[in-house]
Amino acid sequence: MAGFQGAIFDVDGVLVDSPHEAAWRESLRELMEGEWSDVRGRTTWTPDAFTSHVYQTEVSGKPRLAGARAALEHFHVPDVDARVEAYAERKQAMVVRLIEAGRFTAYDDALRLVIDVKESGLLLAAASSSKNAHLLLRRIRLDRFAAEHGIDAPSVTPGATLLDVFDVDVSGRDFPHGKPHPDMFLAAAAELGVEPAAALVVEDAPAGLQAAKAGGMAAIGIARADDADLLARAGADVVVTSLDQVDRAALRSGRLARTAPAEGGR
Repeated sequence: MAGFQGAIFDVDGVLVDSPHEAAWRESLRELMEGEWSDVRGRTTWTPDAFTSHVYQTEVSGKPRLAGARAALEHFHVPDVDARVEAYAERKQAMVVRLIEAGRFTAYDDALRLVIDVKESGLLLAAASSSKNAHLLLRRIRLDRFAAEHGIDAPSVTPGATLLDVFDVDVSGRDFPHGKPHPDMFLAAAAELGVEPAAALVVEDAPAGLQAAKAGGMAAIGIARADDADLLARAGADVVVTSLDQVDRAALRSGRLARTAPAEGGR
Protein backbone atom coordinates (compact mmCIF):
# COMPACT_ATOMS: atom_id res chain seq x y z
CA MET A 1 0.00 0.00 0.00
CA ALA A 2 1.37 3.37 -0.99
CA GLY A 3 1.47 5.61 2.05
CA PHE A 4 0.69 3.05 4.76
CA GLN A 5 3.08 0.30 5.76
CA GLY A 6 1.68 -0.75 9.11
CA ALA A 7 -1.67 -0.96 10.89
CA ILE A 8 -1.99 -0.89 14.67
CA PHE A 9 -5.17 -2.20 16.27
CA ASP A 10 -6.48 -1.66 19.76
CA VAL A 11 -8.23 -4.80 21.02
CA ASP A 12 -11.08 -4.11 23.44
CA GLY A 13 -13.96 -2.49 21.60
CA VAL A 14 -12.16 -2.62 18.25
CA LEU A 15 -11.48 -6.29 17.57
CA VAL A 16 -13.40 -7.84 20.42
CA ASP A 17 -16.59 -7.11 22.34
CA SER A 18 -14.76 -7.90 25.53
CA PRO A 19 -15.98 -8.21 29.12
CA HIS A 20 -13.78 -5.37 30.35
CA GLU A 21 -16.56 -2.82 30.69
CA ALA A 22 -18.70 -5.33 32.60
CA ALA A 23 -15.77 -6.24 34.83
CA TRP A 24 -15.03 -2.61 35.72
CA ARG A 25 -18.70 -1.96 36.45
CA GLU A 26 -19.46 -5.11 38.42
CA SER A 27 -16.28 -5.15 40.48
CA LEU A 28 -16.96 -1.59 41.64
CA ARG A 29 -20.55 -2.55 42.45
CA GLU A 30 -19.31 -5.45 44.59
CA LEU A 31 -16.97 -3.15 46.50
CA MET A 32 -19.52 -0.37 46.99
CA GLU A 33 -22.18 -2.81 48.17
CA GLY A 34 -19.71 -4.77 50.27
CA GLU A 35 -16.51 -3.75 51.98
CA TRP A 36 -16.75 -0.10 50.90
CA SER A 37 -20.40 0.34 51.83
CA ASP A 38 -19.44 2.63 54.71
CA VAL A 39 -18.34 5.36 52.27
CA ARG A 40 -21.04 4.80 49.66
CA GLY A 41 -23.12 7.74 50.87
CA ARG A 42 -20.16 10.07 50.39
CA THR A 43 -19.84 9.25 46.69
CA THR A 44 -21.84 9.91 43.53
CA TRP A 45 -21.87 6.20 42.70
CA THR A 46 -25.13 4.32 42.26
CA PRO A 47 -25.73 0.90 40.63
CA ASP A 48 -26.87 2.65 37.44
CA ALA A 49 -24.28 5.43 37.39
CA PHE A 50 -21.44 3.47 35.76
CA THR A 51 -22.77 3.86 32.22
CA SER A 52 -21.10 2.98 28.93
CA HIS A 53 -20.46 6.70 28.45
CA VAL A 54 -18.54 6.82 31.75
CA TYR A 55 -16.53 3.78 30.70
CA GLN A 56 -15.68 5.26 27.30
CA THR A 57 -14.74 8.71 28.55
CA GLU A 58 -13.04 7.87 31.85
CA VAL A 59 -11.66 4.32 31.72
CA SER A 60 -11.42 2.81 28.23
CA GLY A 61 -7.95 2.61 26.71
CA LYS A 62 -6.06 3.38 29.92
CA PRO A 63 -3.71 1.06 31.82
CA ARG A 64 -5.41 -0.85 34.64
CA LEU A 65 -4.34 1.31 37.58
CA ALA A 66 -4.97 4.52 35.66
CA GLY A 67 -8.44 3.27 34.71
CA ALA A 68 -9.23 2.31 38.29
CA ARG A 69 -8.10 5.69 39.56
CA ALA A 70 -10.11 7.53 36.91
CA ALA A 71 -13.31 5.65 37.80
CA LEU A 72 -12.90 6.20 41.54
CA GLU A 73 -12.17 9.88 41.06
CA HIS A 74 -15.15 10.22 38.72
CA PHE A 75 -17.46 8.90 41.42
CA HIS A 76 -15.70 10.91 44.16
CA VAL A 77 -14.80 7.83 46.15
CA PRO A 78 -12.72 8.98 49.14
CA ASP A 79 -9.18 7.79 49.87
CA VAL A 80 -8.47 6.86 46.25
CA ASP A 81 -4.79 6.12 46.89
CA ALA A 82 -5.73 3.51 49.49
CA ARG A 83 -8.39 1.89 47.30
CA VAL A 84 -7.11 1.96 43.73
CA GLU A 85 -5.08 -1.27 43.87
CA ALA A 86 -7.88 -3.25 45.47
CA TYR A 87 -10.28 -2.12 42.76
CA ALA A 88 -7.81 -2.88 39.97
CA GLU A 89 -7.08 -6.35 41.36
CA ARG A 90 -10.76 -7.21 41.76
CA LYS A 91 -11.47 -6.07 38.20
CA GLN A 92 -8.57 -8.18 36.88
CA ALA A 93 -9.79 -11.32 38.64
CA MET A 94 -13.30 -10.77 37.33
CA VAL A 95 -12.28 -10.13 33.71
CA VAL A 96 -10.15 -13.30 33.63
CA ARG A 97 -13.14 -15.32 34.89
CA LEU A 98 -15.36 -13.79 32.20
CA ILE A 99 -12.81 -14.44 29.44
CA GLU A 100 -12.32 -18.05 30.53
CA ALA A 101 -16.10 -18.45 30.53
CA GLY A 102 -16.21 -17.26 26.91
CA ARG A 103 -18.08 -14.05 27.72
CA PHE A 104 -16.83 -12.19 24.65
CA THR A 105 -17.23 -12.14 20.88
CA ALA A 106 -15.11 -10.92 18.00
CA TYR A 107 -16.47 -8.20 15.73
CA ASP A 108 -16.97 -9.54 12.21
CA ASP A 109 -16.25 -6.16 10.61
CA ALA A 110 -12.94 -5.95 12.45
CA LEU A 111 -11.86 -9.43 11.37
CA ARG A 112 -12.66 -8.55 7.76
CA LEU A 113 -10.54 -5.39 7.98
CA VAL A 114 -7.65 -7.24 9.63
CA ILE A 115 -7.66 -9.82 6.85
CA ASP A 116 -7.96 -7.14 4.15
CA VAL A 117 -5.02 -5.08 5.35
CA LYS A 118 -2.91 -8.19 5.97
CA GLU A 119 -3.61 -9.43 2.44
CA SER A 120 -2.72 -5.98 1.09
CA GLY A 121 0.77 -6.30 2.49
CA LEU A 122 0.65 -4.19 5.65
CA LEU A 123 2.42 -5.27 8.80
CA LEU A 124 0.05 -5.61 11.77
CA ALA A 125 0.43 -4.81 15.47
CA ALA A 126 -1.92 -5.30 18.40
CA ALA A 127 -1.62 -2.52 20.96
CA SER A 128 -3.96 -2.63 23.93
CA SER A 129 -3.36 -1.29 27.42
CA SER A 130 -4.96 -4.49 28.72
CA LYS A 131 -2.72 -7.26 29.98
CA ASN A 132 -5.52 -9.67 29.03
CA ALA A 133 -5.51 -8.88 25.30
CA HIS A 134 -3.50 -11.96 24.33
CA LEU A 135 -5.97 -14.18 26.20
CA LEU A 136 -8.73 -12.84 23.99
CA LEU A 137 -6.81 -12.88 20.70
CA ARG A 138 -5.58 -16.43 21.00
CA ARG A 139 -9.10 -17.74 21.65
CA ILE A 140 -10.46 -16.40 18.35
CA ARG A 141 -10.00 -18.82 15.44
CA LEU A 142 -9.45 -16.65 12.40
CA ASP A 143 -9.27 -19.66 10.09
CA ARG A 144 -12.78 -20.72 11.08
CA PHE A 145 -14.09 -17.20 10.57
CA ALA A 146 -12.58 -17.04 7.07
CA ALA A 147 -14.01 -20.44 6.14
CA GLU A 148 -17.47 -19.60 7.47
CA HIS A 149 -17.55 -16.33 5.53
CA GLY A 150 -16.08 -17.65 2.29
CA ILE A 151 -12.90 -15.59 2.60
CA ASP A 152 -9.93 -16.96 0.66
CA ALA A 153 -6.87 -15.41 2.29
CA PRO A 154 -3.43 -17.05 2.04
CA SER A 155 -2.34 -15.16 5.17
CA VAL A 156 -4.93 -17.06 7.22
CA THR A 157 -3.37 -20.48 7.58
CA PRO A 158 -5.06 -23.59 9.02
CA GLY A 159 -5.32 -23.32 12.79
CA ALA A 160 -4.59 -19.58 12.78
CA THR A 161 -5.90 -17.55 15.68
CA LEU A 162 -6.38 -13.81 15.62
CA LEU A 163 -3.18 -13.48 17.64
CA ASP A 164 -1.23 -15.36 14.94
CA VAL A 165 -1.99 -12.83 12.20
CA PHE A 166 -0.26 -10.00 14.06
CA ASP A 167 3.43 -9.43 13.41
CA VAL A 168 3.86 -7.61 16.73
CA ASP A 169 1.90 -7.56 19.99
CA VAL A 170 2.80 -4.85 22.50
CA SER A 171 -0.39 -5.23 24.52
CA GLY A 172 -0.18 -5.09 28.29
CA ARG A 173 3.39 -3.88 28.47
CA ASP A 174 4.39 -1.32 31.06
CA PHE A 175 5.32 1.88 29.26
CA PRO A 176 6.51 5.11 30.91
CA HIS A 177 3.17 6.68 30.00
CA GLY A 178 -0.15 5.10 29.05
CA LYS A 179 -2.65 6.43 26.55
CA PRO A 180 -3.28 9.28 25.70
CA HIS A 181 0.52 9.41 25.51
CA PRO A 182 1.85 7.80 22.30
CA ASP A 183 4.48 5.53 23.90
CA MET A 184 2.66 2.27 23.12
CA PHE A 185 1.90 3.14 19.51
CA LEU A 186 5.41 4.44 18.89
CA ALA A 187 6.81 1.18 20.27
CA ALA A 188 4.47 -0.82 18.02
CA ALA A 189 5.55 1.13 14.93
CA ALA A 190 9.23 0.77 15.85
CA GLU A 191 8.90 -3.00 16.29
CA LEU A 192 7.07 -3.24 12.96
CA GLY A 193 9.92 -1.28 11.40
CA VAL A 194 7.72 1.51 10.03
CA GLU A 195 7.85 5.24 10.56
CA PRO A 196 4.93 6.72 12.55
CA ALA A 197 3.79 8.69 9.50
CA ALA A 198 3.39 5.39 7.63
CA ALA A 199 1.25 3.80 10.34
CA LEU A 200 -2.49 3.90 10.87
CA VAL A 201 -4.21 3.19 14.18
CA VAL A 202 -7.69 1.75 14.70
CA GLU A 203 -9.19 2.82 18.04
CA ASP A 204 -12.54 3.10 19.80
CA ALA A 205 -11.48 5.27 22.75
CA PRO A 206 -10.71 8.99 22.85
CA ALA A 207 -7.52 8.35 24.83
CA GLY A 208 -6.30 5.97 22.12
CA LEU A 209 -7.05 8.38 19.31
CA GLN A 210 -5.28 11.16 21.14
CA ALA A 211 -2.28 8.85 21.55
CA ALA A 212 -2.25 8.05 17.83
CA LYS A 213 -2.32 11.69 16.81
CA ALA A 214 0.30 12.61 19.42
CA GLY A 215 2.53 10.00 17.79
CA GLY A 216 2.04 11.48 14.32
CA MET A 217 -0.09 8.60 13.03
CA ALA A 218 -3.27 8.39 11.00
CA ALA A 219 -6.28 7.25 13.01
CA ILE A 220 -9.59 5.51 12.38
CA GLY A 221 -12.21 5.90 15.09
CA ILE A 222 -14.74 3.08 15.38
CA ALA A 223 -17.85 4.38 17.14
CA ARG A 224 -19.48 1.30 18.63
CA ALA A 225 -21.06 3.21 21.52
CA ASP A 226 -22.92 6.02 19.74
CA ASP A 227 -19.93 8.27 20.39
CA ALA A 228 -18.91 9.39 16.90
CA ASP A 229 -18.75 13.07 17.90
CA LEU A 230 -16.53 12.22 20.88
CA LEU A 231 -14.10 10.32 18.66
CA ALA A 232 -14.04 13.07 16.06
CA ARG A 233 -13.17 15.61 18.76
CA ALA A 234 -10.36 13.31 19.92
CA GLY A 235 -8.71 13.70 16.52
CA ALA A 236 -9.79 10.72 14.40
CA ASP A 237 -9.10 11.28 10.71
CA VAL A 238 -12.22 9.29 9.86
CA VAL A 239 -15.00 7.98 12.11
CA VAL A 240 -17.11 4.97 11.18
CA THR A 241 -19.80 2.96 12.94
CA SER A 242 -18.63 -0.23 11.23
CA LEU A 243 -15.16 -1.02 9.96
CA ASP A 244 -16.84 -2.23 6.77
CA GLN A 245 -17.32 1.50 6.08
CA VAL A 246 -13.56 2.04 5.74
CA ASP A 247 -12.95 2.67 2.04
CA ARG A 248 -10.56 -0.11 0.99
CA ALA A 249 -9.62 1.55 -2.30
CA ALA A 250 -8.66 4.76 -0.50
CA LEU A 251 -6.74 2.74 2.05
CA ARG A 252 -4.75 1.03 -0.68
CA SER A 253 -3.79 4.44 -2.03
CA GLY A 254 -2.65 5.66 1.37
CA ARG A 255 -5.75 7.64 2.36
CA LEU A 256 -8.42 7.24 5.01
CA ALA A 257 -12.02 7.70 3.89
CA ARG A 258 -15.50 6.35 4.41
CA THR A 259 -17.25 4.41 1.68
CA ALA A 260 -19.89 6.35 -0.18
CA PRO A 261 -23.43 5.63 1.11
CA ALA A 262 -25.58 3.32 -0.98
CA GLU A 263 -27.73 5.02 -3.60
CA GLY A 264 -30.77 6.46 -1.89
CA GLY A 265 -29.07 6.28 1.50
CA ARG A 266 -28.02 9.10 3.76
